Amino acid sequence: MRYETPTSFSIKSWAEEDRPREKLLQKGRAALSDAELMAILLGSGTAKLSAVDVSKLILAAVQNDLNALARLSVKELMRHKGIGEAKAITIVAALELGRRRKEAAASQRTTITCSTDIYNLVRPNLQDLPHEEFWVILLNRANVVMRKTSISSGGVAGTVADPKLIFKEALEQLASSIILVHNHPSGNRNPSAADIALTRKVKEAGQFLDLPILDHLIYTDLGYYSFADEGML
Repeated sequence: MRYETPTSFSIKSWAEEDRPREKLLQKGRAALSDAELMAILLGSGTAKLSAVDVSKLILAAVQNDLNALARLSVKELMRHKGIGEAKAITIVAALELGRRRKEAAASQRTTITCSTDIYNLVRPNLQDLPHEEFWVILLNRANVVMRKTSISSGGVAGTVADPKLIFKEALEQLASSIILVHNHPSGNRNPSAADIALTRKVKEAGQFLDLPILDHLIYTDLGYYSFADEGML
């Protein structure tokens, strides 16, 4: 005798206005909860849990923090019941699209007037990264961003930035000034001895090349340290 899978946990058994897809069409995307939006990405749940229930469990595991969710890898997502590789990839891809949208918006001919402008500019690139990266922002004479580019990428403990690469990029783009940025995945905003030494080295080289270093920003998801603000340049 063949037994059918119970359908009491299926979204299809819900009232139409409560189903995530139908709710989005009828009430708009803003009407959906985070779990309902994620359920649309998942498409289906398990035999005992709806896609919304699976989504709620995943969100609960990260304290309903979407930034924490964005830091999860495909393998970490797959540890949750009902999440195979395809669904995990779908979640990661959707969150990456959101990150890129923020990055595109931040890159629209930004003029740097203070350290907060720098932080907002690089946040889409450095947010949620589990490793260190070193970036350079190139500015024209009006302090308008010409380009931002990654110079190096390292591990959790640090990364190495070659001053030659920094100035090669700046000279090729005919930049008028430079801003240095790197992140601390640990969340510690304070500069290390190596950070201070590198800043001094690059500053001295910049003076020789007539390419001033306007700031060196240490990025964390919860704030930043500005060498310029702290009188360290």
